[in-house]
Amino acid sequence: MAALANNDARTVYARIVLGTKLPEAVPDLKDQRRNRAVDALLESGLVDRNAAGELVASEAVFRDLLTQQPRRQPETGVARFMRLGRIERYPANKAERRYLLTWIVGDAIKAGEDLTEKQVNERLLSYTDDVVLLRRYMVDFGLLERTRSGSSYSRPKET
Repeated sequence: MAALANNDARTVYARIVLGTKLPEAVPDLKDQRRNRAVDALLESGLVDRNAAGELVASEAVFRDLLTQQPRRQPETGVARFMRLGRIERYPANKAERRYLLTWIVGDAIKAGEDLTEKQVNERLLSYTDDVVLLRRYMVDFGLLERTRSGSSYSRPKET
């Protein structure tokens, strides 16, 4: 790939990829510069010579580069729904949504803690900008309870 840092090599490579034959591919390049660019491309593996001796773009070089990349493992658990510690999307599946919400409640609010609505919102803000929706989901799923007076929230005893 370093060969493509050179402007001449990049131009020659682009023309070869498009199927143009040399030297017609780059008539404005002097032979010495064109030959140097071709040598760099051959050495890098970006181009090969076919049976007729013509320069062709190598298919193997990119395939080889891609196989060298580590495969990204599929995300599991709450990470499937989060990005950089924030909710990217809510799961459509209710069991998965409960799992996500339970994790967030456990992370944001300690058992036995009584918080005002403002305090709850401040803590949930690190997970989403829509704290009202998140708080509503938590209440609907029974993961967060509002006191009878309506002045504070807490986790139910079993969560």
